[in-house]
Amino acid sequence: MRTFFKLLAVALVAIAGWAAWTLFVPLSPGGQKFVLLRPGYSSRKIASELRSAGVIRSENAFLLWHYWHHKGRLKAGEYMFDKPANETAVHQRLVHGDVYVHTVVIPEGYTLFDIANVIEEAGLGSRQEFLTTVRSQAALINDLDPTARSLEGYLFPNTYQFTRTQSMQDMVAIMVKEFRQVAQQIGLNSDVHRIVTMASIIEKETAVPEERPIVASVYYNRLDKRIALDADPSVIYAKLIDGSYQGTLHHTDMQIESPYNTYRHAGLPPGPIANPGRSSLEAAMHPATTDYYYFVSNGNGHHRFASSLEEHNRNVAAYRKAVRGQ
Repeated sequence: MRTFFKLLAVALVAIAGWAAWTLFVPLSPGGQKFVLLRPGYSSRKIASELRSAGVIRSENAFLLWHYWHHKGRLKAGEYMFDKPANETAVHQRLVHGDVYVHTVVIPEGYTLFDIANVIEEAGLGSRQEFLTTVRSQAALINDLDPTARSLEGYLFPNTYQFTRTQSMQDMVAIMVKEFRQVAQQIGLNSDVHRIVTMASIIEKETAVPEERPIVASVYYNRLDKRIALDADPSVIYAKLIDGSYQGTLHHTDMQIESPYNTYRHAGLPPGPIANPGRSSLEAAMHPATTDYYYFVSNGNGHHRFASSLEEHNRNVAAYRKAVRGQ
């Protein structure tokens, strides 16, 4: 009998030693390890995923610790492990929901095609899934723009933090919510479709904030006189839609048959051609008062503006001379 109890004591000590080693001795993940724990996973499934990734040593020890402590549910999400940690520390991270976030930067002037590429590169979903979502979720903005055909123009440029457990609809809705907040702040509550469409052209034409109200005045002056806008970015957008844009605009491209071609069709295009930032939205709402009808690059990041075609032609000649001299 004494032998039995001695063996039992030895076994208990061995089990306790094993448990202590398993739970409290840090385990190195061997580099960066990402583990995606989807909503609905059971505790046992979570433990299995962690064990398969080499983040914990024992599923059973992890589960025993979890059931013993009862400190909360293990939260779904994507977790990144890159440093040695013991199982209790891993458990604590999952209870706190210390999930890995993907930082997504959407610069001003990005089109829905640009954003789709960023989303795919961040590993948050496919390019096609994003495009399908923004084209099918126009109802998210229909109260402000009943004529919106997609969410182009309403995916506000900003730096976002998304997780892989968020759906594409969730991420798109967050971008639209950001647009709504900015629109409210600047008082954009009427003629939204026209303002955002104009702002998107302004955004693509100049990166200089102080020039944007002047560029806006040029286009509004042309609209008032029913002169075609002749906006190159609108032609680029037409080619992006049909998939033929190769990064350079040629003279023959100005003949493309598209309602977005503002060389062939007078007035604004059917909708925004990019996602404008706050400065461009404000410029479209409050254009400068000028008699300008033309502008061209000065070759140094800014533009020269003109009231007549003769003056504009001189500015174009000056631009070409500057380019040749570079």
